[in-house]
Amino acid sequence: MLQTIGAPSVQALFESIPEKLQLSGPLKIEGGFSESALTRHMDALGRTNRPAASHGCFLGGGFYDHDWPALVDHLSGRSEFLTAYTPYQPECSQGTLQAIYEFQSMIAELCGCEVANASMYDGASACAEAALMAVGQTRRRKIVVSAGLHPHSRETLDTYLKHLEIELVEAPLVDGVTQWGDSVDDQTAAVFVQQPNFLGVIEDLDDVCHQAKTHGALSVASLYPIATGLLRSPGHAGIDLVVGDGQSLGVPLGLGGPSFGFFATRQKYVRKIPGRLVGLSRDGEGRRAYTLTFQTREQHIRREKATSNICTNNALIALRGCMHMAALGPKGLEEIACLSRQRTLDMVEAVTRSTTALSLAFPEQAFFNEVTFRAEGGADAIQRFKAALKEQGCHGVLPLSPWYEDMTDLFTLACTEKTRPEDIGKLIKAVESAFQMEVAQ
Repeated sequence: MLQTIGAPSVQALFESIPEKLQLSGPLKIEGGFSESALTRHMDALGRTNRPAASHGCFLGGGFYDHDWPALVDHLSGRSEFLTAYTPYQPECSQGTLQAIYEFQSMIAELCGCEVANASMYDGASACAEAALMAVGQTRRRKIVVSAGLHPHSRETLDTYLKHLEIELVEAPLVDGVTQWGDSVDDQTAAVFVQQPNFLGVIEDLDDVCHQAKTHGALSVASLYPIATGLLRSPGHAGIDLVVGDGQSLGVPLGLGGPSFGFFATRQKYVRKIPGRLVGLSRDGEGRRAYTLTFQTREQHIRREKATSNICTNNALIALRGCMHMAALGPKGLEEIACLSRQRTLDMVEAVTRSTTALSLAFPEQAFFNEVTFRAEGGADAIQRFKAALKEQGCHGVLPLSPWYEDMTDLFTLACTEKTRPEDIGKLIKAVESAFQMEVAQ
């Protein structure tokens, strides 16, 4: 190699590096591991992790420790599906396209809408794509967002819109729910709300629809899909676009990802949907054939004509969601929602009975499976409680102060169908330890 490139020595290759920065001898590091020693070393490191799913988990804020049937892991790991790559020759990928078609059908039914796309990257980018679609549909340049929308979604909206000369207005929270006031006007393209909101409070979707329709704007709801087991689907309430994150549908927590986003709307907006859609057709012999019906994205259409620059869909992770929904069915989804709600009621009763230092922040508001508490002692008390819960081997306590300056004494706890009575018992022991009070018998 040196002869070919005309260098006299290996050292000559590094002449551009100052001599004082060059090594004068071997690095003072230990020798390498054998394969078996490396395996033992990595296992030891791995055992120091504390996965949320392996302990009692009261964390919420958009990602929840739900369970899923064993068939989801088994089927999604089959070689026919185990690829994250997009089918660019769809006619040769009928199995993949059928799975996406079934996914779209289930998401549309779940959201109470007529049509859904093949999935998005995540819930936050789905919100941003909904904003761009609303701007394109209405030709207006103002987006009104509830302060109860997930902070990641609000930050992503800001990133997408701030260089497009689109105004982003935030409607404040009062007593845990959105107060629209006069923020929505005739210049508004879309009104965004989250159901339930980031504080766990259930919002009034009828009011959102009224605000939007009165001013000719589109209404958008970011949905926690498990909640539809008990709550009315946003589409049935009159919402125009329903988006959200599908992590709760058979996707592991995975340290925050990967997940998939979903996007559903009304049939009249089908040609404005971002990403791609799989449709059902018939071939020349009358046999059922799945095909990519709409692909109004930059890879398939001129940039100025594209509805979105999304390049693909999260096919493999969305497939897990499809399998999960198929295994559960409507009845199974309702059971999970009911169990999650009941565990939350049990947790709230136990916490409020055990101490006066913790109380419901919004006692007049309805909630689903996540609740905001107020802690006497503010941020310091919250951190003590979080540390005490960790000592009990559980995860939980999400302070709200990083996103809401006036909520330094507030935090959330969430339950799912996996929350056990013994987990709630550990939570109460943490309350007792953090606030130095005896648990009421």
